[in-house]
Amino acid sequence: MTDSAPLRRLARRVQVRAQLRSAWRRAAESLPAALQITIAAIASYSIAHYVLGHPTPFIAVAVTITALGITRDARPRRVLDTALGVTIGIALSEFIVLFIGKGVWQVALVLFVTLVVARAFSPNPAFAIAAAVQSAIVVIVPGPTDAAFTRSIDAVVAGVMALLVTALIPRDPRRAAARDARLLFSVFGEALEGAVEALSHGNQPAAELALDRLRRTQTLVDDWRTSLDSAMAIARLSPWLRRQLPELRVQERVLGGADLASRHLRTITRRIAVVTGDGEPHPELAALMGELANGISLLGRELDDRSIAGASRSALADLARRLDPATIAPDGALRETLIVVLVRPLVVDLLVAAGMPYDQARALLPVV
Repeated sequence: MTDSAPLRRLARRVQVRAQLRSAWRRAAESLPAALQITIAAIASYSIAHYVLGHPTPFIAVAVTITALGITRDARPRRVLDTALGVTIGIALSEFIVLFIGKGVWQVALVLFVTLVVARAFSPNPAFAIAAAVQSAIVVIVPGPTDAAFTRSIDAVVAGVMALLVTALIPRDPRRAAARDARLLFSVFGEALEGAVEALSHGNQPAAELALDRLRRTQTLVDDWRTSLDSAMAIARLSPWLRRQLPELRVQERVLGGADLASRHLRTITRRIAVVTGDGEPHPELAALMGELANGISLLGRELDDRSIAGASRSALADLARRLDPATIAPDGALRETLIVVLVRPLVVDLLVAAGMPYDQARALLPVV
């Protein structure tokens, strides 16, 4: 017990440091979104209060914050849908209150109608809750008595301002997408390193660990797709960021190959776990997977460093020309030959991701 106490304290300190680093990273990454939301909210408030003369336009601030949000998906379409849906909920609430007044049963009726309408409008449950909160505020909190639909007007102001800020003061659309891409290719690298280790030394646990890592890649692919879709939508809308579209289209092409690669690699690694079950090394297959890992690594690095563009295509093309099972595993059993066969379509997909036409990539493979 005495000996283990220092280890527990050390582990706790390491955990606390990791949590603090994660917290600082989240805070730093949220700075652009926080600044954008603050500017938009103040602008909405100022227009509603000083231009339109609304005394307490808190709805303008609330709808602006809700529409923009600190979220991975910052697409203008999502901002518009959220602002429009919340505005409809507020307008519906004001319309109902105009005829039936305020009270407990009126709150119940407004909440019920708003939730049902919001769920029909958007599949996102959080959206329905946001709309219901705003509608409840309309019914419960005293509002202006001299004009109807004042809060609906504030919501319209907020929606317009959220869209304007999305276009004119956009968040950097490349940062999140690039971060997601690096994370995915980092996991690919770790998994392939484990696969090479497993084949080099007949280490089945290393193959199983690699497979476990690859099982996590679909979530990473989905995250990258969400952030990239958001980045492309913002770049199309913003006049300042439209020049980034070619770079984002390269990412889109690579993402398609990475998605297919994650599926191929899971299948291949399952076969590697079977092959290494005998505890014997398989140096030819290890060399094959090492070359594959190098090609995938170069493909990921090209996204950050366009000066090496084409390096992955060259490496993968060279590998494709030598993917003959009879050459790589001439004395291998069927299970070893099968790994080479499974690598062939993966390399073709990676070549397409690197910019080579499919037919040209397919023609590089030796006839089997």
